[in-house]
Amino acid sequence: MSIFSSRSYNEHEQVVFCGDPETGLRAIIAVHSTALGPGAGGCRFWDYGATYANLSDSERTQRAEADAIDDVLRLSRGMSYKNALAGLRLGGGKSVIIGNPRELEYDKIAIAFGRHVQKLGGAYCTAEDVGTTTGFMAKVHQSTEFVSGLEDGPYASGDPSPYTARGVYIGMKAAAAHKFGSDDLSGKHVAVQGVGNVGGSLVKYLLEEGATVTVADINQDNLKRVQSYGDVTVSDVKNIHTTDCDIFAPCALGGAIHDRSVGEIKAKIIAGAANNQLDVEGVHDEALRQRGILYCPDYVINAGGIIAIEAEIHKEKSTDAIREPKVRNIGQTLSNIFSKSDELAMPTGVVANKMAEEIIKNARTAKDQAAE
Repeated sequence: MSIFSSRSYNEHEQVVFCGDPETGLRAIIAVHSTALGPGAGGCRFWDYGATYANLSDSERTQRAEADAIDDVLRLSRGMSYKNALAGLRLGGGKSVIIGNPRELEYDKIAIAFGRHVQKLGGAYCTAEDVGTTTGFMAKVHQSTEFVSGLEDGPYASGDPSPYTARGVYIGMKAAAAHKFGSDDLSGKHVAVQGVGNVGGSLVKYLLEEGATVTVADINQDNLKRVQSYGDVTVSDVKNIHTTDCDIFAPCALGGAIHDRSVGEIKAKIIAGAANNQLDVEGVHDEALRQRGILYCPDYVINAGGIIAIEAEIHKEKSTDAIREPKVRNIGQTLSNIFSKSDELAMPTGVVANKMAEEIIKNARTAKDQAAE
């Protein structure tokens, strides 16, 4: 595939391909923008080839690598926009490690990956994402200083997923206020797709407020855990998006809203933690708008996690008292996006993109002028 002509490339500053024959590491680091600060974003460890198990080895490898490239580029740009709209001193970056974490030497891969992060000299700072943990980041930290979301250390912020969940919950309430006239979620039916660390914490918030909750996940342990929280209904993963509910919360991997699913969604609001929920930006969010479905741009509503680790990246101490106002501001940012979307008759995703791009453009201009 051609990277520069890819619809996901979108003016990235650098894309680095990382390999280590000894450990089998195959990774990609994408830095979209450093206009506002170091490119920050998590490391995803994912078996991109699993979807193509029926193909030959060469075809499976080719497809997996193409998917990984597209994923890291979209995620990296999303981090730039996320950090800009959250008002953070951070640019956007992301990384992916290609492979099955259960089949590779997890600790050795982490250390090898860290060496590549270190070579970038601070242009990119990594953290947890799908397939990685705080333990993985501790191993990465053995070979690089540019890592966050650590459990130990003078600036350690720990697992950011609870803050992501809180931001989604706050954003969901803002969406309910805009769509239904009240942010009260009691009695509202919410379908949550993916109940891992973030989705599971979100279910807790919803049950505590008295919402009716339907869940789906490919991991049975995750389902058992959320069932212990209270009365939830378990749905099939493939059909959860068709649930007749008030709010649909995609909290698994991206791409939940595509040509087929966009017409099957019955919810009035889409508000979830997953990245890259829209298969095609500007197309599927417009299709949702035409159907009267309020879409919360994913990188806006799921910003709680990066908010939680911003201070750690800048080697500063932080507290809940410092983080909470920034997380709560997610609701106000979404409300502004909703109002402008209504005013301009434009999809919320496009509105959010334009707002973020303006912030990044102004920061880049100011940075260039200061360097002259």
